[in-house]
Amino acid sequence: MIATMLIIMVVLLFLNFPMMIPLMAAPLVIMFIYFPTLDPMILMQQFSTGIEPYVLLAVPLFIFAADIMTTGKTSNRLLDFIGSFIGHIRGGYAVTTAAACTLFGAISGSTQATVVAIGKPMRERLLKIGYKDPSAIALIINSSDVALLVPPSIGMIIYGLVSGTSVGDLFIAGIIPGIIVFISFAVYSIIYAKMADIPLAGKASWSERWTMTRKAILPLGFPIVVIGGIYTGLFSPTEAAGVSVLYAFILEVFIYRSVHIKELPKIARSTGLVTSAVFVLVAGGQAFTWVISFARIPQMITETVLGTDPSAIYVLLMVTIFFFIGCMFVDPIVVILILTPIFYPAAMSAGIDPVHLGVVITFQAALGSATPPFGVDIFTASAVFNKPYLEVIKGTPPYILILFAISGLLIFFDELSLFLL
Repeated sequence: MIATMLIIMVVLLFLNFPMMIPLMAAPLVIMFIYFPTLDPMILMQQFSTGIEPYVLLAVPLFIFAADIMTTGKTSNRLLDFIGSFIGHIRGGYAVTTAAACTLFGAISGSTQATVVAIGKPMRERLLKIGYKDPSAIALIINSSDVALLVPPSIGMIIYGLVSGTSVGDLFIAGIIPGIIVFISFAVYSIIYAKMADIPLAGKASWSERWTMTRKAILPLGFPIVVIGGIYTGLFSPTEAAGVSVLYAFILEVFIYRSVHIKELPKIARSTGLVTSAVFVLVAGGQAFTWVISFARIPQMITETVLGTDPSAIYVLLMVTIFFFIGCMFVDPIVVILILTPIFYPAAMSAGIDPVHLGVVITFQAALGSATPPFGVDIFTASAVFNKPYLEVIKGTPPYILILFAISGLLIFFDELSLFLL
């Protein structure tokens, strides 16, 4: 049964069908072949059940807020603010890139949106100061991975939906790992700049810094409002998503006037297209999950891979390996939808905190997103910067090694995820 399901998905993918088709076709075929007496309407009900949860409202709202800010001037204001304080130090513009990706990730929740919003203006600045293109692009796509770790991470919303874990707790748990990634990339950037003898940029005056700070103060308030509101219990993650749209709308349309109100329908259409793709994947993922659960496939896989009484560390290692490899080839949302129901029961039996498991899974989704051969951020960067695939991946190995090291820390030290809870 497992082999049949995999063959169906692989064949359809090789025939260039979008991922939503294999995800929905595989459980349908399996049901007709192996469970012909079951009513097909059960599977149809699962498709609709998958997109009913209230928490999913947060996805289009956070995407809409990110699209408004990407269209506006938020990313440039963040870059100017950070660059005015650290741009003059050795490696300062690379550190600025990592910091800006972290901050914009706390606004958008999407790695690909961060690549577009921060990557375009920052790549030009990095090239101008003396960085080579592969190094600049590798820094951008790997720093953008932090968007999956810090709130409002769309990956964490999907994991919370599949596992029933509190999305608010997941958001808070991702903060420390996200900061660790940023600090690690910042340290590497400084060391690389010294080794490559990257020239120093001009130092901004204090008056210029004050001007940049004043311009960035409202964009910097965005993550404070979202994270602070959730952390204090002022509003739920879904309500935070609604607040984020209102915040972005007021900021870009009325205060900065960088987005005309006539542009909103176009932005909304873009959000609608992305949201519809995500929701179809979620619906297919729910049907897929129901079929594999009904067929007891998770139990078969976990007994084969994990044994009868695995330790927590061993389970986390297997989760890390499977999710990392999966996200190297397939969109992270799809991997989370398919693999979480398989490993979640074994993780709970091994005594792993579901929030910590969510952080480990989301971290692997972030790592796989920027890892060859098919990490989604690689192709996003290739399209955005109009660069060939091999040039985009040329500078990624050091960052992948750094992320591997942090991944090991998360496996052995769950306090990194749970400290703020």
